[in-house]
Amino acid sequence: MSENPFLSLFQNLEKISNSIQTHLSTFIARPANPSRADNNALFSVSSSPKPSAPSANFQAFGPEEVLKKVQTAAPVTKEELGRATWTFIHTLAAQYPDKPTRQQKKDVKELMAILSRMYPCQECADHFKEILRANPVQAASHTEFSQWLCHVHNVVNRSLGKSVFPCERVDARWGKLECELRACDLQGTSTKFWD
Repeated sequence: MSENPFLSLFQNLEKISNSIQTHLSTFIARPANPSRADNNALFSVSSSPKPSAPSANFQAFGPEEVLKKVQTAAPVTKEELGRATWTFIHTLAAQYPDKPTRQQKKDVKELMAILSRMYPCQECADHFKEILRANPVQAASHTEFSQWLCHVHNVVNRSLGKSVFPCERVDARWGKLECELRACDLQGTSTKFWD
C-alpha cells in the first residue's frame, strides 16, 4: 500500500510552526525560539508519533493576552510584508529539488503568478507582474530557481534603491532547512490524475 501523502506534512508541522513563530515574533514582540513547554505560544502544532494517526493541536492566547496584543498591535507595513514574503520564497527555493517534477515546475511558476495577482500591496503586485514578464520563471533545477529568484529580488532591490545581494552566496544565505533526514525537502509525485 502506498504511503499517505499527507503523512510527511503532519510530521513536519511542528517545525513549520516554530519557523512561523520565529518570523511572527518580529511582529508581535515574542521570543524567537519558543520552547515546547511554552503555553503562551501564538499557536503550536504537534503530530502523533504514530504514522497512522497524525493530529494537529492548536493553542490560542488567553483572553487577556489577546486583548493586550490587539491594543499594541499595528498593521503590517509594506516593508515587513516584503521581507516576510522574500524569506518565504527564498526558503521555498532552498528546498526546491535538484530534479523537480513537471508538477513542481508548474506549481512554482503558478505560485509566482499568483503572487503577482494577489499580493496585498497592489503597487508591489503590479511591479512583480512587470518583472515576471521581463524575467520568466526559471525552475528546471534548484540552482536555476534559486539564481532566478535572487536575480528577481535584486531587480526589486535596485528599484527601491537598496543594495543587491551577490547571487553566488544565495545558498549560504537561504540554505536548506535543518530537518532530520531531509524531511523538509519538497516531495514530488509522479501520480497521474488523468491519462
